[in-house]
Order: sequence, then C-alpha cells, then structure tokens
Amino acid sequence: MTDTPRWEAPWRPDRRTGRFVPREGFRRPGPPHGFPPAAALAAGFFQIIGANDAAAHGGVFRTMDALAYALLLAGPAALLLRRRAPLAVFAVAAAASIGFATFSAPRWAVAVAPAVALFGIARRGRRTAAVVCAAVAYACYLLVTWVFAARLGVAPGARPEPGDAVLLATGLAVVVLLGGAAKIRAEQMAEMIKVRAERARAKQEQERRQASEERLRIARELHDVLGHHLSLINVQAGVGLHLMDNQPEQAREALTAIKTASSEALREVRAVLGVLRTEDEAAPRQPTLGLSLLEDLTADAGLPVTTAFSGEARVLPPEVDRAAYRIVQEALTNVRKHAGPDATATISVDYLPTALHLSIRNDGPPAEPAADGDSGTGIAGMRERAQSLGGTLEAGPVDDGYLVSVLLPAASGSTVRSASGSVAGSVAGSAAGSAAGSAARSVAVEGDT
Repeated sequence: MTDTPRWEAPWRPDRRTGRFVPREGFRRPGPPHGFPPAAALAAGFFQIIGANDAAAHGGVFRTMDALAYALLLAGPAALLLRRRAPLAVFAVAAAASIGFATFSAPRWAVAVAPAVALFGIARRGRRTAAVVCAAVAYACYLLVTWVFAARLGVAPGARPEPGDAVLLATGLAVVVLLGGAAKIRAEQMAEMIKVRAERARAKQEQERRQASEERLRIARELHDVLGHHLSLINVQAGVGLHLMDNQPEQAREALTAIKTASSEALREVRAVLGVLRTEDEAAPRQPTLGLSLLEDLTADAGLPVTTAFSGEARVLPPEVDRAAYRIVQEALTNVRKHAGPDATATISVDYLPTALHLSIRNDGPPAEPAADGDSGTGIAGMRERAQSLGGTLEAGPVDDGYLVSVLLPAASGSTVRSASGSVAGSVAGSAAGSAAGSAARSVAVEGDT
C-alpha cells in the first residue's frame, strides 16, 4: 500500500532575508490533512472527564467499566489515523459515541471525537462528504435512541428530548460550516503570503536593477574622469616635447614615455569601458562633477534651496566629491518630484576630520511616500553609491518634511574655499603650470594648422 504524500506549504522561509518566498514547484495551497496529535489527546481528555462527571451526577445508567472506557477512547484513538482515512475515522468515532450514548444522558462532552473528525473532513474541502457523514450519523443516533430504543433496551434517561435533537442537528451543521470556513481562511492566508512574497521578490529585483544601473552610471563616470585626466597627461607630454628645444634640461625620453603610456592607457580604458556608454552619447565636455558645482546645482534645482557649510573645508578625494554631488542632485530631484509646489530644501555640508556629512531636507510639505515603503528607486541608488565608498545613507520622514543623511569617509586634505562659499574642485597650479597651459594652447593651435 502506497503512502499518501504529505501536504507541504507552498512557501518557505528565506534564510537570507527572513521572509517567506514561494517554494519551487509549489502546487495550489490546500488545507492540511489533519490536526496535531494534541487534538486526539484533548478529545480523549474531554470525553473521559465529561463521562465521569455525568456518572457522578447519575447521568450514566451503568457502571463505568472497561467497555465504557473503551467506547470513550475509541474515537480519540482513531483520530491518530485521520490523515489516511478521514471518513473511516469519523465512522469509528461516531459509532463509539453513539454506543456510549445508549446508556448515558445526552451530553456534548462524549461527542468531541466525532466533532473533531467531522471538522477535519470539512476543512479538507470535502464539504459534500462532511454533510453526508453528519446526516448519516444524526440519523443513526435518532434510530438507536428513539425508533429502536425499546428493542435495544436503551434506558429512558438516555433518550434525547426534541430540544436535544434540534441542538445536536444545529451543532453538526455549525461544525461543518466552521470546517469550510477554516479551509477558505487557510487558502486566503496562503494566497496573501504568496502575494507578499511576490511583492518582496519584485521589490528586491527592482532594487537590484537600480543598483546595477547605478553601478553602470558610476562606471561611465569613471571612464569620463580617467579619460579627462589621461587626456591632460597626454597634452602635458606634448607640451614637454614642444619645449624640448628651448629648454634642453627637460628629459625628452621621459616626456616621450609619458606620451606613449598615456595614449596607451586611453586606448585601453576606452576599449574596456566604452561599451558602457549608451549609443549616440557624446563625450563629456563639462568640468568634473563635485561640490565645487553645488552652487550651480542649487540654482537650477527649480525650488528655493539654502546651503550651509560647517567645519574646515578641504579638497575631497575625487570619488567622494563626485558621489556627494550626485547624492545631492538625486535628493533635490526627489524633493521636486514628490514634495508640494511650495517646498523648500536645506543642504548642510559638514566637513568632519575623517568624513563628509551631507544632510538634505525638504522644509515644505512632507514628500509623498513611495509605493513600496521608504526605499524608492532614487533612495536605493543613493544608498548603493554611498555604500560603494564605504559610507552610509539614511532616509526617512521627519517633522514637516523628509530627511536624507549621508556619511562618506574622506581623509583630511588641504583647506581651500572660494569667496562664494563653494569648495574648490582642485589645487591651483603655480607659475610653471600657467606656462604649461600657454604652451598647451600653442600646441593646439599648431595642430589645427
């Protein structure tokens, strides 16, 4: 004889996230095949206690001997096999309770086992079978205790009154209805958990996609920065070659090596990272993005923005400077998109000894929450950019607005701030650098001619 396969929930806990996710190859959720063993123990306990209480009050019309206890325990013992044969279990439990009812006053406590078995049949979705079983058991009880009571020698006190018969029919109907309701409730809960798992997976996929897009954007910016600086090296090498005849103290071989190495680096970087740039995207012609352009960014934000600096301003590492600019840009975009038309923003830039702290807060009406909580795609991208540099980002609603707080590691550097309050993007060159710039322009002119 083959065993019936055990029912398994269509979802399982994910060890990494702690959430419920759909099980691979899951089937449509259904009710479990039975109750835990505690149900059989509880049914036996109630039936024994109820029978002894009835016997103590004269409700049992024979001695509580081995036969009486056997009838009381037959139904609870049969409940242990309800997974394999629920209909047979109900038949055994109902027959044992009816047998005990032939010498006991009508009491619900001696019918707990058949009620549990009937509830299990209805909960499995077999509503018709549950109704038929309840009707047959009810008819057998009335036949034994009413129709053939005299022939079977049923004690007069064991014969139910009409009110007791109505209550029994009502109780059976309620048990069937509760079993059906439990099945519907279990299916609804399974479907709800499935939907939540699908939403969680979709949200995770969206965050991964946003993180991938942000990494792609960072890679393109890396290409732009490397191309910009390597182009400067190439120009400076050409300047050295141009001034070689006038200033023989310069090493021609070293300048030639710089020019060759920079040109080769440019070709390798463009060959590897050029595929990351979208088609028809022109090469960058604007200055390197950083906090030096913060004033221009806030001027074009489309809403009133107040900027405040604290701490000793210094030259930041290029990647930190660029990430700070992008995070402020994205935060202002979110304020403009989600806050009210009268919203204003406040940007705080705090230069800490070993880090840079940014705070972007909209001071107008609170921003509308994202559909998936407090982590929209813009927040996910900013958090990915901050974490890629070893920093942290926290975002959430505050009193009268929304706050984005960022902490980026930045080692101490040279102190410099322009008169307008924005941080300089690079260290100023010396007179020799100015001469090199003039020479670079002359090389460019000669190249054009």
